[in-house]
Amino acid sequence: MTRNLIFIGILTLLFAAGIWQDGTVAQDTKIPALSELNEDEKNTEKVSLGARTWIIPTPVWVIGSYDKEEKPNVMTSSWVGISCSKPASLMTCLREATYTHGNIIERKAFTVNIASESYAPYAAYIGRVSGRDVNKFETTGLTPVKSALVDAPYIKEFPLVIECKLTQTVELGLHTMFIGEIMDIKADRSILSEEGAPDIEKLKPFVFTPGSSKFYGIGKLIGNVSDLAKEAEKK
Repeated sequence: MTRNLIFIGILTLLFAAGIWQDGTVAQDTKIPALSELNEDEKNTEKVSLGARTWIIPTPVWVIGSYDKEEKPNVMTSSWVGISCSKPASLMTCLREATYTHGNIIERKAFTVNIASESYAPYAAYIGRVSGRDVNKFETTGLTPVKSALVDAPYIKEFPLVIECKLTQTVELGLHTMFIGEIMDIKADRSILSEEGAPDIEKLKPFVFTPGSSKFYGIGKLIGNVSDLAKEAEKK
């Protein structure tokens, strides 16, 4: 009980501080108020927000890695996505300043851990402190599991895990793109559909909104893609 209260207290302090240390860069700029716009800007259909990373929403992935001393570490990253279907690959973009950046370079592997909504506070905390200063597994009570396929740990409690072997790095500027070949996906049986695929309604993942730095749950079903396409064709 005491440990949980301490952890909740740490989370409260971190949220108040407004620090975010995932693969993104903290942005303190604000959206211009209507009163700040000139007449030409008010009369246009769209308002220019500049060259920013306010593309919403983005996924919330927790990246697992080992450091040189075999200490397991995790960080939250939202600059992520599928990058290739054959070989099945994904990518995450991290700043060199992050602890995980050096870990992936060293170990040539990482895992992606996708949480359900109930674990959102953990994903937030993991993204706001550095593994250089804190053992995040000890602080949160989450369980590291050593992958049998790649040189990286994954989180036992998170229901969807992807094990990746590093195949390529691309220097983009402030960020490095790490491309990992998917060696395996592990999922709790409780989140699988009858067909054996991850079911979004059972998994209940959540997304991040750059610019406002908030997590949102997934909304209601809109429809089957092929049915919606036919609907558009009729219009």
